[in-house]
Amino acid sequence: MRQRLGVDLAATFNLVGGLVKYLSLAPLVPAAVATGYGESPAPFLLATAIGFFCGWTMERLSYGKKQVGMREGFLVVSLTWLFAAMIGALPYWLTAEVQFASPVDSYFEAMSGFTTTGATIVTDIEGLPHGLAMWRQLTQWLGGMGIIVLALAVLPRLRVGGRQLLETELPGPEIEEMTLRIRETAQRLWLLYIALTALMVAVLSVIAWTGLDATMSFYEAVAHALTTLPTGGFSTRARSLEEFGAASQWAIAFFMVVAGVNFALMYRAFFRRQPRVFVRDEEFRLYLTLLGLGSAVLVVELWSEGVLRGEAAIRHSVVNAVSLMTTTGYASADFNEWPLLAAIVLVALMFVGGSAGSTGGSVKVVRHLLLGRILTRELDQAVHPEVVSRIHLNGRPVDERIVRAISSFVLLYVGVFAVGTLLLIIDAARVDSGLRLLDAVAAAATTLGNVGPAFGFAGPMGSFEPFSDFSKIVMIVLMWVGRLEIIPVAVLLTRSYWRV
Repeated sequence: MRQRLGVDLAATFNLVGGLVKYLSLAPLVPAAVATGYGESPAPFLLATAIGFFCGWTMERLSYGKKQVGMREGFLVVSLTWLFAAMIGALPYWLTAEVQFASPVDSYFEAMSGFTTTGATIVTDIEGLPHGLAMWRQLTQWLGGMGIIVLALAVLPRLRVGGRQLLETELPGPEIEEMTLRIRETAQRLWLLYIALTALMVAVLSVIAWTGLDATMSFYEAVAHALTTLPTGGFSTRARSLEEFGAASQWAIAFFMVVAGVNFALMYRAFFRRQPRVFVRDEEFRLYLTLLGLGSAVLVVELWSEGVLRGEAAIRHSVVNAVSLMTTTGYASADFNEWPLLAAIVLVALMFVGGSAGSTGGSVKVVRHLLLGRILTRELDQAVHPEVVSRIHLNGRPVDERIVRAISSFVLLYVGVFAVGTLLLIIDAARVDSGLRLLDAVAAAATTLGNVGPAFGFAGPMGSFEPFSDFSKIVMIVLMWVGRLEIIPVAVLLTRSYWRV
């Protein structure tokens, strides 16, 4: 007797098709930019046509199957991000730009963009046409708050199953609701996201217009705002932030810190006029403490080793510490050339991440906070086994289900990171690429954590282009799994998911 599937594939592909259809309209924005600069909009128009046709076809083949439940949510989110990267890859592949001659390279760049990783295979960023360069920036901005969150905000059809989709896509161990209706929550998250992006464009534009930074322009302001708030890190310059003035670097560092804060927390502080929530929130306090501690260690190391001194030492330490901990991936200096201790600190910050509910990636500060309390409780119960205690966050008990989920996530994260590192090392030995152990560790950590730069030839001023196609595919999977925080993908690999 044939066993029935436990997941509705028709409903899943119907919804994914709809999401792909609407997402395929995004290349029309860089098409307009290309036209404005006298460049051909054809690659973007063709990408829109192909993406729209594929999405429409998926919808028609599964017509009438529009209801998604909890199980379907995992598959919808996982497939949507894979298809989003395919749409993102089309303009790269269809253009005459030789830097994207390989389909694997095009897909790598697109996945890095939508997952806000910021790792790039481009070796001549300034040589990219304006339209294609803006497409790189826009993919990160769309992926920052989340494709599903955007769809929930604008598509009424996602009312059913919307909460499951939101919880599956948004980073962090739990969702703190701002409103009773899930669609309103998504709309207000995006409203705040848009407002912060506009504010950053204004601040950088003022810096440009007042002459504080002659390198900054309105185009640069828009391009960097689109990749700072989503903690993406794609820059329009090959040397990232190094070519910009101190005023621009400090401003970008401030907005990177903002992007790493829980958006629900910011919403309550600014829109509900509850500024005291920042002081009361334990994750926010630890977030700022870790940023300050990481920056301070770098300042001391760089100053004592004579690498940098004065304001430059403080600025470059803060900018790069903030960039890697929030998983943005900008660089104001080539930390490839910094002492070993500084490199170790930067790699360690890659595993911290931003706050839950932020656009940052990696493990997240709240998980580190709760994991520390879980370990403390286990030690206490080893001495006093009769004591029954609860884990608390912000004065409220944490559900034991969440406690177990955090432990499972950290274990899976370390396991995926270890496997990814091993595969990169084995492949490097096979092709004799000269990849060092630290470089492999950093490459796996930076792609899984959606951070961006690594070390060696994939450092902040380098490119991932020298990696073999196999290694690039490994890192594509790491970026995808890391953006979805492993669990939704891991669930798909279990037998129980597919059975009734």
